[in-house]
Amino acid sequence: MTGYAHGVRRHAWIVAAALAILVITAGVELRMGRLPFGPDGRFGFWEGNIWSVEQSQRLADPYSFSHVVHGFLFYGLLWLVARRVPVRYRFLMAVLLEASWEILENSPLIINRYRSVTIALGYEGDSVLNSLSDVAMMSLGFAIAQKARLRWSIVAVLLMELGMLLCVRDNLTLNVIMLIHPVQTIKAWQMAGAPPL
Repeated sequence: MTGYAHGVRRHAWIVAAALAILVITAGVELRMGRLPFGPDGRFGFWEGNIWSVEQSQRLADPYSFSHVVHGFLFYGLLWLVARRVPVRYRFLMAVLLEASWEILENSPLIINRYRSVTIALGYEGDSVLNSLSDVAMMSLGFAIAQKARLRWSIVAVLLMELGMLLCVRDNLTLNVIMLIHPVQTIKAWQMAGAPPL
């Protein structure tokens, strides 16, 4: 077998394994009662309003950028703790981590936590479409981080976090803070950006 053919087979195996993780994730979420396209059963590419009931139901939304950031962070973390492991296996580890988070995030435990301590007051969980897209967004971030120099990865993460902060008053950093140890001052500032009822 030539080196090229071996490389193609190796990459095909990684893609197949990543797709299998996505299929399993979708199956678990469907069994948990998650809906494929959200309550309205409609496919949509984008929902930009974080206060909308369609938030986290479409293919992408502002929080998709947080999942791209996950990819950068997973790449960095796995490089630190497992740099001798080939990058293709680290990628699969990252996909498994993100898929596991998506399943946990859509459990009643985390949905109720989001609703009680963050600005996601009416959050009902992600559609399966949105959840699988989140894993794909993480994969994109991981792939970019693998190719980019460290300083450009840091710049990209900072720009996405700052952009979300300015556009929707939320980002991955604030999301983690509010989920783990809520700060009422942060919540009040975020809620000030909500549209009037």
